[in-house]
Amino acid sequence: MDIKGKVAIITGSAMGLGAAVAVKLAARGVNVVINYSKSEKEANEVAAECAAHGVETLNVKANIADDADCRRLAAETMAKWGRIDILVNNAGTSVFADHRNLDALSGDDFHYIYGLNVVGPYQMTRAVAPAMKAAGKGAIVNVSSIAAVVGIGSSIAYAASKGALNTMTLSLARALAPEIRVNAVCPGFIGTRWFSDRLDAEGYQGMLDTQRKITPLKRAGTPDDIADSVVFFCAEGAEHITGETLITDAGMHLNMAPLTAR
Repeated sequence: MDIKGKVAIITGSAMGLGAAVAVKLAARGVNVVINYSKSEKEANEVAAECAAHGVETLNVKANIADDADCRRLAAETMAKWGRIDILVNNAGTSVFADHRNLDALSGDDFHYIYGLNVVGPYQMTRAVAPAMKAAGKGAIVNVSSIAAVVGIGSSIAYAASKGALNTMTLSLARALAPEIRVNAVCPGFIGTRWFSDRLDAEGYQGMLDTQRKITPLKRAGTPDDIADSVVFFCAEGAEHITGETLITDAGMHLNMAPLTAR
């Protein structure tokens, strides 16, 4: 399908991967909804970059872990354009906890992470599904993680939440067919502020260097790298694909020993 003139909601799109997806969709002529929870300034900047491609934009502050906010986000999109064609469930969170220290995570940590990483995408999917089904066609892309496949990442709770998201992708692909396609991308490391804000300069550079050493393609991922895969699932090249989870990690899953030994 030609996605020019379509409408896309990208959750958590004020920065990082979500922002890259919004800009790439805008470059394809898609009107975009920029969602944020705190970063209004950054959301405005992303909206301006998207508008420079000649599309319309809408900024909506909403907490994706809250069902009422998800429904409002969908309703505001419908009020502006009368349609929703694409949903990218990108908003997510984590806590950093050594996998070997089982006391490092609490039940509240699990509930917090699952609330945004699993329940949030479900709520957003439920909120947009009626509009997509009425139109007879829609595309949903869940941003998962290589952590879902190999059990690594910032914490066990994070890896488990992304595993649940992958399973939910399969369930929703069955439940929403034939009108709506549901797929997921599973990135490896992505060099964004999410990491740089949590590590000192030396630690962040060390992570970049490690990725270049251990990945077969000798690359540390960027938001643009992963955004290309997300846009693919939204567009004409993927009309025959649903229920797929695409690993986009420069081959990191092929050489996990250096990571799992840590």
